[in-house]
Amino acid sequence: MKRSFGQVPLVLAWALGLVLAAPAPSAQAVVAVGGRMVLVRTDRQLPVTGDPIWELRLLLPGQPPRAYEALVGRMRRQEGDRHRLGSKAPLPRGRYAVTEITPVAPTDDVELGRFLWIGLEPAFPTDRRGLGIHHDPSAGRGRSSGTDGCIGLIHGNDLLVLGDLLRRSGTTELVVKD
Repeated sequence: MKRSFGQVPLVLAWALGLVLAAPAPSAQAVVAVGGRMVLVRTDRQLPVTGDPIWELRLLLPGQPPRAYEALVGRMRRQEGDRHRLGSKAPLPRGRYAVTEITPVAPTDDVELGRFLWIGLEPAFPTDRRGLGIHHDPSAGRGRSSGTDGCIGLIHGNDLLVLGDLLRRSGTTELVVKD
């Protein structure tokens, strides 16, 4: 889902480094350069809606892996054509570059949640566009649960932590394995 640009005071403060979403990582974590994210499907589901839970793993050199629960695509579209624009299927398998980390504005689509938009650009040919990582405010809440193909973190605070860690570490790569 494509988003417009805007600013929210709390997220803007986060982006400027004035607010931390979690305790600051150790000095070693701040110095670590690079790393990557990996997206994999799990065997777990949300209890009410049955949405499959995916796991977004952040792998930073010299640190234990971190994992964030996410919904990817719509529940009934998990086996859809992942390369077709508008399919609402999960992102296609492959490598992506992180293109931006920006605040979500009050005027952006409510399904982007609050907090941040982390833009993703496929490093391979596909018709899919406007992909990213955001909070999924409707996770587990009926027909709107899931995303239009983006990675929707179930817990909004996880997005703030992830954004901060990506910014600090310089991580710019996502690998979608499933």
